Parts: sequence; structure tokens; C-alpha cells
Amino acid sequence: MEYHKLAALIIFGITYTGIIFTRLPGMNIDRPSAAFFGAVAMIASGIMGFDEAVLSIDFNTIGLLLGMMIIITTLQIDGFFALIASHTISWSATRNRLLLSIVWITGISSAFLVNDVVVLLFTPIIITICRKGKLNPLPYLIAEILASNIGSVMTITGNPQNMLIGINAGFSYSEFLLRLFPVSAAGLAIISPVIRHIFRSEFRHNDPIKIDTTEFSYNMKAMHFSIPVFLLVIVLFFSGNITGLSIPMIALIGATFMMILSKEKPSEIIRQVDWVLLLFFATLFIVVHGLETTGIVDQIINRYTLNETAGGLAFIHGISLLLSQIVSNVPFTVLMLPVMKSANSELLWLALASASTLAGNATILGAMANLIVIQSAGKSGIHISFKNFFFPGIVITLLTFIISLLAMYGQLIIQVL
Repeated sequence: MEYHKLAALIIFGITYTGIIFTRLPGMNIDRPSAAFFGAVAMIASGIMGFDEAVLSIDFNTIGLLLGMMIIITTLQIDGFFALIASHTISWSATRNRLLLSIVWITGISSAFLVNDVVVLLFTPIIITICRKGKLNPLPYLIAEILASNIGSVMTITGNPQNMLIGINAGFSYSEFLLRLFPVSAAGLAIISPVIRHIFRSEFRHNDPIKIDTTEFSYNMKAMHFSIPVFLLVIVLFFSGNITGLSIPMIALIGATFMMILSKEKPSEIIRQVDWVLLLFFATLFIVVHGLETTGIVDQIINRYTLNETAGGLAFIHGISLLLSQIVSNVPFTVLMLPVMKSANSELLWLALASASTLAGNATILGAMANLIVIQSAGKSGIHISFKNFFFPGIVITLLTFIISLLAMYGQLIIQVL
């Protein structure tokens, strides 16, 4: 038994070291390969059997993520995001209006689509807009990152950690949205004023900007099928209690119809799914479960119990801010699942969803969406440094944490009354 504890701790330590540093000297390792190593090592060392490892994977979360990826991929192929970009440019006649458009369109899109995919598709569009309008892309890209994380707070489908929390806590889609919408909406509202203040020189002159939208092509005929299916999926998310369908099942049904009705070959849609992210999730579940089987997690939980109090809410926000910068918010949330299940508090689950996502804005390492934008911008010759991002990121994070804590504490007071 002691061997299993020691082995599990070593494997867990190596896995999360790989996740933290993404590159280790003399080793070809990144986040997915580190998690894959950890999962295989947990099984090979006898900590758990192969069948137990498979059963430890949360296939509800995997299914929801897969379904949303297929839906988003189909919309992207049909030109849905190019259509949004075209209308955004038409409305954005000035720098201030462009900034507002990027914040709210990114934020709302990230709420109902997975934020990592939204920024992957929107970043090249924003860069193109800035170059054609002869604008400094830095404030607009930073605003996009901040908005994608904050906007994704409000729904279960907004980001991977919310999917984990929503499914494990048993929230309905509408309840989750109702209780976290104020945090997300208030957070989105403060982004533009903060960005305009920090990048004062960029917004000092609010001259009209003219951009040609002809290069944004989209297939309206194809979208006659994909957009209604997407809207139907959203409606079903809200009416899940009536239909009896789970949120992952609704997403998978929507994905099925997307492929069947799409003008694109289903094999091409499937090929564009981010299978690496799905593997990362699946293997991370196995690694954390391997640590659980040794009893180490139970010992920690029994010693430090989370309570539904102001102190408990503050603790979740504090640890989210710290650990999300070290391991990123998705691995941190997976690690917190056993602790949260033991606490058995809806409010603490919501606090974790809010805090872990908002904490992603503090540094460029806090969330996957940050890295996606920075890497995509880098390919276009635009460098977003740690320093460039840190000041607006930490200001927005601290302000949104205050909003989140007040909102959670308000819900706590209502529960007591």
C-alpha cells in the first residue's frame, strides 16, 4: 500500500511538472504527453487496472466537448464566423466601437461556444481587421482574451472547466446561466474602459476606420442548415428538464445532425476536431483518479474541509488565482473535483467555476485561450509578451474577483435568509 502511495505521488508530481513547464530538459514533453504518460504509468505501476482507468474517465464531459467541437467546426466551415466578422466591421466605424464589438461578440460567443475554439477562429480575423485599418492590434487582442474568459463564465458550454463543474455538480443549463450571468456581464462591461485607459494613446483619436469586408467569404446556403441546428441545440440546453435529455446528449445529437446536413464531408469535419484536447482530458482524469485510489486525497479532504461560508468562498478564489497560474485552470479544476464533491455545495461549485475561469486572465499562463491567441498572433509577427499582458490582465482579474466574491456572497446571504 505504501508503495502505491509513493508511486502515485511520484507519477502525479512528474505529470503536473510536465503540465506546468510544458518543456523539460532533454525530454520531448508537453501538456498532453505529460498527462498521457501519467495515465499509462498509473496503470503500468499497478495503482489501478486498465478497466478501472477507463471507468475513471468522465465521458459526459468528453461527450459534451466532442459534440460542441463538431458543431463549432461545421459552423466555421460554413463561414459563420466570417459572417459575424463582416457584420462587426460594418458596425465598427471607430476604434471605440471596434473595441466594444470585439469584447461583446467574443464574450457572448464564448458563452455558448467553447471559448478556446472561439479565440482560435476570431484571432486571425481581428488581426486582419487591425492591419487593414492600420491599428495597433495589441489592445484588441488582449481585450479578446479577457472577454473570452469572462464571457465563458456564464454557461456550462463556455469552457472545459465549466463543463466539468456543471456535469459533476448536476446543474441545469438555465440555473448555471442565471446564477453566473451577473458576474460575466459585469466583467465584460469593465473591459473596454480598462483597456482604453491603459492604451490611452491608441484611443486618444477616435477617427473613423474603413475596412474592406469583401474577403470574408461565407456560404449562406450551407448555413440554412447549420445555424438552425445550432440554435435548436441552445434551445434544448435550456429545456433539458422537459425533454429528459442530458446536456452532453443534446450536444452529441446536434453534432450528428450537423454532419448529416452539412455540405462538407463528415470525415473532414471529424478530422478537424481537437482530438489532442480530448486525449488530454481523458488521461488527466485517470491521473487524478490514480491519486484518489491511494487514499491521499481523502486524507487531505478529511483534514481540510471546505465549508459554505464567506471564508470558503474566499479560499476558492484565492487558491484558484494561485494555482491557475501554475498549472492552468483546466488541470486545476480536475484536481479540485474530489474536494468539491466532498464539500457537496452548489454555491462552492459555482464559486469554483467563476474563480477558476476569471483567474485565467491574470497571466498569459492562466488559461488555454490566452496561449492560443498569443501563439496565433505570433505566427502573424505580433508579439504579446508576459509584461504586455500582465498589467491589463491582473487589473481585470482583481476587479472581476471583487465582482465574483460579492455575487457569491450575495447568493450565500439569500440562502441563509
